Amino acid sequence: MNEKNIGKINGFLGLLLLLLCAAMTVISFNQFVLSENFIWLLSAILCALITILLLSGLTIIQPNQAKVFTLFGSYLGVIKHEGFWLTLPLTIRKTVSLRVINFNSDKLKVNDLEGNPIEIAAVVVYKVSDTAKAVFGVEDYKEFVHTQSETGLRHIASQYPYDNFNNDYEISLRQHSDEVGDELTKDLQTRLGLAGVEIIEARIMHLAYSSEIAHAMLQRQQAKAVLAARKVIVEGAVSMVKSAIDQLSTEGIVELDEEKKAQMVNNLMVALVSEKGSQPVINTGTIY
Repeated sequence: MNEKNIGKINGFLGLLLLLLCAAMTVISFNQFVLSENFIWLLSAILCALITILLLSGLTIIQPNQAKVFTLFGSYLGVIKHEGFWLTLPLTIRKTVSLRVINFNSDKLKVNDLEGNPIEIAAVVVYKVSDTAKAVFGVEDYKEFVHTQSETGLRHIASQYPYDNFNNDYEISLRQHSDEVGDELTKDLQTRLGLAGVEIIEARIMHLAYSSEIAHAMLQRQQAKAVLAARKVIVEGAVSMVKSAIDQLSTEGIVELDEEKKAQMVNNLMVALVSEKGSQPVINTGTIY
């Protein structure tokens, strides 16, 4: 069922017609009382019925709201334009909000691509774009959004690893939140199209390892950080040692054979790479 607009006219014009019909009802009834002519009574009854019908056709639409109209079980249409309107009488109306809605999912415990248990939650921003589908396509579109959002979040979380430790994957949940959010938005839009809902944005708002593996994963992250730092230190030390030996040889400060070069490289590498401060030993020569 697709959304369609229902016919309407300005409500103040309808109110004017209602007052005219009400006045005609009073006038016709007074003429019947004075003349006892049943034609005036029929006229009064007809005007009264028209007045009641006009009264039931008046409706007010608030900003960023819509009203869906049904008549004896048949879908007639929707009014989205704010204001005071006169439309078909005797209809049943259901108000649907067109405002942007912010929904925070519960923290879910799921397994990532590598099977690690993680905690994840998301914020979903959406609004109703098709009122007919929102009202008639599902039982309760808000509840439908909540349920499908959790289902979609579980699905997306299982498609990526929590972290990309060994660069085996292009995208990870922790390092590529924007890319993961875009995929979550697309997935939810596919799931919620049935309810006439437009997903404006979906982003991960909470991400953490589950408590049973959090300590072990923290140690793994710390070890990776230490390893990366040591790699940088070693690369810098090698460059400095090479530069020192080349400068000593170029300027002729000291003549070094291969054995002395190896010893100097060893001493410099220990001094530069060691985490503790080194104690220099000064060779003063042989004492007799």
